[in-house]
Amino acid sequence: MTEREEMDWDLYGKAVRELAQTIADDNYQPDIILAIVRGGMLVAGSLGYALAVKNLYVMNVEYYTGVDEHLDLPVVLPPYVDWVDLGKAKVLIVDDVADTGNTLALVHGHALEKVAEVRSAVLYQKPHSIVDCEYVWKHTDKWVNFPWSTEPPVVDIGQAGYGVLDA
Repeated sequence: MTEREEMDWDLYGKAVRELAQTIADDNYQPDIILAIVRGGMLVAGSLGYALAVKNLYVMNVEYYTGVDEHLDLPVVLPPYVDWVDLGKAKVLIVDDVADTGNTLALVHGHALEKVAEVRSAVLYQKPHSIVDCEYVWKHTDKWVNFPWSTEPPVVDIGQAGYGVLDA
């Protein structure tokens, strides 16, 4: 069994606040926080409050399919970010973990073509990540169990039509 890094809600609160303080201490004031959905959504919202940033965007990227299991390449899913009028923006990309870094690299590449400045923040970064984030709460080589993803869904995901958008 893979050794795990355990994060509960109390530790999450402490970690995200410390991460926000690190960003503030660096005098980085993003115009936009771009969450990589789903893992980065809660982190981005929390950082938005802590850093007084109200402009939160999301980019839906599918990559991981299970513990240490992922697609060959990350895939951007709709809805897509509307980059219009963001040429002068400073963007903070946020995710829960930089594991391989492939997802962060994809999002960073999309953003860098459209905005003035891009930086990244994560709770955890692994040593083999191809992206070295500017802001990291903790470095680890373990699989991370987050409080929002350790319990199974409360719905039957095998149910016909569940999670599928109707055309």
